[in-house]
Amino acid sequence: MRPILDAHLDLAWNALHWNRDLTQTLDAVRAHERHMTDHPARGRGTVTLPELRKAGVSVCLGTVLVRSKPEVCPTAGFSRRDLDFQNQTIAHSIGVGQLAYYQRLAELGEIRLLKTREQFVEHIEQQDFGTKQPVGVILAMEGADPIATPEEAAWWWDQGLRCVSLSHYAHGPYAPGTGVQGKLPERGQELLNQFTQLGMVVDLTHCTEPAFFEVLEYFSGTVIASHNMCQALVPGDRQFSDEQLRALIDRQAVIGMAFDAWMLSPSWVIGKSAPEEVAIEAAADHIDYICQKAGSTANVGIGSDLDGGFGTEQTPHDLNSIADLQSLASILSKRGYQSDDIDAIFFGNFARVFASCLP
Repeated sequence: MRPILDAHLDLAWNALHWNRDLTQTLDAVRAHERHMTDHPARGRGTVTLPELRKAGVSVCLGTVLVRSKPEVCPTAGFSRRDLDFQNQTIAHSIGVGQLAYYQRLAELGEIRLLKTREQFVEHIEQQDFGTKQPVGVILAMEGADPIATPEEAAWWWDQGLRCVSLSHYAHGPYAPGTGVQGKLPERGQELLNQFTQLGMVVDLTHCTEPAFFEVLEYFSGTVIASHNMCQALVPGDRQFSDEQLRALIDRQAVIGMAFDAWMLSPSWVIGKSAPEEVAIEAAADHIDYICQKAGSTANVGIGSDLDGGFGTEQTPHDLNSIADLQSLASILSKRGYQSDDIDAIFFGNFARVFASCLP
């Protein structure tokens, strides 16, 4: 088993908004949801803490995920009852609740919150997949909406937040996200100023053009893309263009491969396509594409997003749980990737980033 650093899991959102007990086995969570009909993903989840250990996920970025949208309407566009709230005061409060969930899991010994370089390195050195070791969690935020004001970033930093994406879907208070266009607003610049002073990592996933390039120009700190794929293989603004990939490679960023089927296959239609239409190997196509652009394997990692509001109804047919990510190793090996390169993609590339930038 190869260790994995998964750069994007929405653990707290799943627990608090989907009411999932992530300390249980995957079979138990699925059984509990078997008769639920509120969402197609019910009974089809792929992630729990025991399953992460089974998968070899030693460290993950665990997100706080909340959106502030005054136009909340459950039938309008990107609005969702489990994500969208009327203002940043409410979004902040929901986000603090998700933070409290991670803190409670740490108290129970289920996870270890990794706030410093020393804690991160120590956790890696102690990893033992034969035991019920706590999963290492670096606290991240998908969409900066819970940060009520730019000055509040320091409070979140003190709580352990180490990585933030400015936007999610549609317009947010700090940047435009997937599905819209726009420039980086003044508040976004103010937040980036705070991030520079703190040493926060900026995640460019979901940041749409031209704001994407404005962030790179304005912010000189560490950037990553936790879960993003290649527009040349799957068209759409959720994926990165060749120009965006080159800009990230030039900044020595790592781009995490996601395993949501619609991001892997250009023909996938959400709600209509079937898992049989795509395999895990599709992710290797995106890995190949980035590695060819970069001339090395140094800019690719794993950012599975496998608990991002979908289940096996929207994963490759050969991915029944997050543990099936291990099969990507043999796929890459058959394509000529050396063992050290596969280890770097699975773990080492993102580990290099956080070992260098954690305080």
